[in-house]
Parts: sequence; C-alpha cells; structure tokens
Amino acid sequence: MNVPLEQVEGKVREIIADQLGLSEEDISLQSSFIDDLGADHLDFMEIVMAFEEEFELDIDDEIAENLSSVQDAIDLISKRNN
Repeated sequence: MNVPLEQVEGKVREIIADQLGLSEEDISLQSSFIDDLGADHLDFMEIVMAFEEEFELDIDDEIAENLSSVQDAIDLISKRNN
C-alpha cells in the first residue's frame, strides 16, 4: 500500500484524534503521545493497532516503544508504505 506523505499525515492525525477524543487541530507533528496528548499506555497501544489496521502493516512492540511523537509515527509509516 503506497500512500502519499500528506495522506499519511492526515490519517495519522485523524486516528489519534479519534482514539483520544481530541480535535485534529490540537495535534502537531511535534506532539508527544504521552506528554502533550495525554495518552496512557493502553491508549498508545490502541493507536498503534489502529495504525497497523489502517496502513496494513505490522509494528513490533519494540519499534512501537520508540515512537514518542506524531512525527515519529508518520516517519515510520511512510518508510513502511514505500
């Protein structure tokens, strides 16, 4: 599945907003899932699972643990989509 970067970014923001009950405008590329967006560990794992389903990829737990910001997630998904 090859998704253009701008679509990846939009979909990532949409998934995060849906999972955390936020507005997409409240989510910046630099936002930390935990510190800025208020996600707990369970929220974060649900977000990762939603990324996996939406973008048809598998994200290992070890890799997921290194995703701290929205930009980290976009970078990972973009790399795996090409």
